[in-house]
Amino acid sequence: MNVVKQNHSNSGNLPPSIGAVIPKSNVTSTSVSMPEQRGPSMSALTQPLQPLSLPSTLKSPVPAPVNDDAREFVCGWGAAFINITVTFPMNKLMFRQMLHGISTSQAVKQLKREGLKNLYRGILPPLCQKTVSTSIMFGMFDQYSRLLKYYHPQISDGTTMAIAATLAGCTEAILCPFERIQTVLQDTKFHGKYKNSLHVARELRKYGIAEYYRGMMSILVRNGPSNVLFFGLRKEIKDRLPAPGDAWWGHILMDFVSGAFLGAFISTVMYPVNVIKAHQQTQVGGPFLTMRETFRDVYHARGSSLRRLFSGAHVNYSRALVSWGIINASYEMLHKLLYS
Repeated sequence: MNVVKQNHSNSGNLPPSIGAVIPKSNVTSTSVSMPEQRGPSMSALTQPLQPLSLPSTLKSPVPAPVNDDAREFVCGWGAAFINITVTFPMNKLMFRQMLHGISTSQAVKQLKREGLKNLYRGILPPLCQKTVSTSIMFGMFDQYSRLLKYYHPQISDGTTMAIAATLAGCTEAILCPFERIQTVLQDTKFHGKYKNSLHVARELRKYGIAEYYRGMMSILVRNGPSNVLFFGLRKEIKDRLPAPGDAWWGHILMDFVSGAFLGAFISTVMYPVNVIKAHQQTQVGGPFLTMRETFRDVYHARGSSLRRLFSGAHVNYSRALVSWGIINASYEMLHKLLYS
């Protein structure tokens, strides 16, 4: 019994038969040989857990194959820059008819009285807004299309196109402040009040951030459907035109014609929405009117005539023929140069 009562520090030197009598609580983990186990070994239990191998259908998606270059954005930006510098006077003429419901000859007389120095007044905001907007339109449409096709391959091509075009249009709408400033500068009643774009931007700040986004809903209503029509019908129209042949200018002409007719059609369909937007954005300060309220005011102001809501539509149609023809042809030309 004296042997059994020995200090546990000497238990490692005892024979197995005597050492087994010593209580477990007095024996260190290293003093007793563990019997062979049927289950996993201790070393296996102490190994770090390895990640489970999931079936390929359950694995989380890898980063989507989004284009990491800016070529689509550059093509859109360059096309818009060429277009704005050429068509700005026509756009200003159409805007005056939109705003005042006057004839083309009266609008031309207004511009003549104001002189050449005011002809390009307000071009900086559209250069900033339309170049970036068109860049976003083409670039983000490409990116959204890729993302949708990667994460939702089961969606049809038509649905993917429509969703991507609508999302691209909504993304464009973040540039609403530029369009707002351009509208104020083009209205003749503000010529003696605001000097330039920066002056307008500073003055609008007095009314709060929301003032920069007056007419935002009209822009969203216009951009989404417009983009769906453009990207959905552009290739269809071009495929139905006569073959351009081998001449280099033939392809440019076909791109111009397809873009021109499509742009003119879309601009005419969306013309009343642009009329509403123009009236909303020429107001500085005061309550924010909804699209319905603005439509009612404009409709009654023009003698309750739907026809007069389209005042300037023929100029808009002509401008869109040139504008979207230039945009589409310039985009395709830049696209071939950058991707060749």
